[in-house]
Amino acid sequence: MKKKYEVWLPLLFSLVLIAGMFVGYRFSRSQPNTGFFTTTKGSSLQEALDIIRLKYVDSLKIDTLQSNAIREMMNELDPHSVYLPPVDVKETQEDLSGKFQGIGVEFNLIRDTVNITYVINGGPSEKAGLQIGDQIIKVDGQPLTGKDMTTTTIRNLIRGESGTKANLDILREGKTLPIEVIRGSIPTPSIVASYMVDTTIGYIKLDKFTSTSYREFMEKTEALKKQGMASLIFGLRGNGGGYMDQAIDIADEFLDGDKLVVYTQGTNSPKKEYRCKRPGIFEKGKVTVLVDELSASASEIVAGALQDWDRATIIGRRTFGKGLVQEMFPLSDGAALKLTVSRYYTPLGRSIQRPYDKGRKVYMDEVWNRFANGEAYFADSNKVSNGKQYKTPTGRILYGGGGIMPDIFVGLDTSKYSREIHKIFFSGSFNDFVFHYYLDNKSILAPYKTPAEYAKDFEPSTSMWSQFVVWAKRDTVNLSGVPALDKQRVEDRMEAALARFKWRDNGFYQVLNAKDPAVLKAIEVLTK
Repeated sequence: MKKKYEVWLPLLFSLVLIAGMFVGYRFSRSQPNTGFFTTTKGSSLQEALDIIRLKYVDSLKIDTLQSNAIREMMNELDPHSVYLPPVDVKETQEDLSGKFQGIGVEFNLIRDTVNITYVINGGPSEKAGLQIGDQIIKVDGQPLTGKDMTTTTIRNLIRGESGTKANLDILREGKTLPIEVIRGSIPTPSIVASYMVDTTIGYIKLDKFTSTSYREFMEKTEALKKQGMASLIFGLRGNGGGYMDQAIDIADEFLDGDKLVVYTQGTNSPKKEYRCKRPGIFEKGKVTVLVDELSASASEIVAGALQDWDRATIIGRRTFGKGLVQEMFPLSDGAALKLTVSRYYTPLGRSIQRPYDKGRKVYMDEVWNRFANGEAYFADSNKVSNGKQYKTPTGRILYGGGGIMPDIFVGLDTSKYSREIHKIFFSGSFNDFVFHYYLDNKSILAPYKTPAEYAKDFEPSTSMWSQFVVWAKRDTVNLSGVPALDKQRVEDRMEAALARFKWRDNGFYQVLNAKDPAVLKAIEVLTK
């Protein structure tokens, strides 16, 4: 178990950081844009800053000193109260807005070169003639090649205000082409997949709760109902949260009457209830909700409400355990405080917030400790039954504290992936190989009209695996002796990754889910 834990750590660390970025909050747009540091009489903090500014022996940047002081203050609070510098405020707002300003491509940095992996349909780059496989060499005369280039730097150079020009130097089939792209507003859907599993079961995967999530959910649900959907698999795995109002509105669509969805309360925030306020689009059909340890905040509001009212079967693993509500308070320099202002409680009164009294590191470590202590793998390790008991309308016993416990546990496969395979995934070599394999073999997808047909009939060729083994050797990874089970799992992943190029995430998840234990369990529950 220790070896498995060690190879999971890099992935878990990055995913937890992502979850922390998206954890749900309310943005306080009505707050006045005033400075945090004021000349309030009796403020020893301000007095100290003034003395340092006037008397310190060396020159210093007082703004940096103030920012550091704010960070230290926030570190004394709960793990989700943080100081955001101006650049992070902009990125956070943009990420949850459901759109961004740019040229409309997805790219991957492969061996120090920017490769376009997808051109958004109808976007500025498609209109300008960019293609999958093009390499961006320069933007406005700025070279994008070299080991010092990061994806963040490249993204910042490519993006820009809508209506501005991006002059690109493109390498295509050995020739350099100058292409001008007029940047525009690019939608970023929060629902990354929605399709019919069979004639009566629909599937919707919500990636995060952005400002457009409720509208997207209504559109996708209505479309699936027209195709005959009578029951739904609602995927919230890996969804770290977002806007609370979007979660409440989506939960409302599953619940009838004026049922309570959630309530919030804090020392300086009086109790506020959020109830159903409209007839729901899916109040009658069976529902399963898929969750895991990275389902947080807004995801837990939805899962908790549906579980408390016996409206859905929760499947997967224990959720993150974040029951705190933040508001964003802007500061005069464009920075902001993301401050916890209240706790939220499920309809039965459960707080699902994990303890954080031992510090931020222990708090964050608890998530990946679930992989070390076996909780992510075994049902017996997944039980948390030492909190306060709550009884649902049908008499089921639920517990508060530590996240939402699934009704049906589906653990990770303990036999999955050797260390060599993990190296390939963590290094990015797997994605790089699949991209180049697709460019060289586009015709293999041509015979298939739908992801379902492709998932049923496609068989990875022997040569594909042989090419992958050779590719891996470039990164000093030897795959010649990996177990047969590892080989099969990697080929399954390749099959899904190839589907993404033709059918985007919808195709990726449709192919991947065909063999996903949690999805298969959900289908079993819904067909009983």
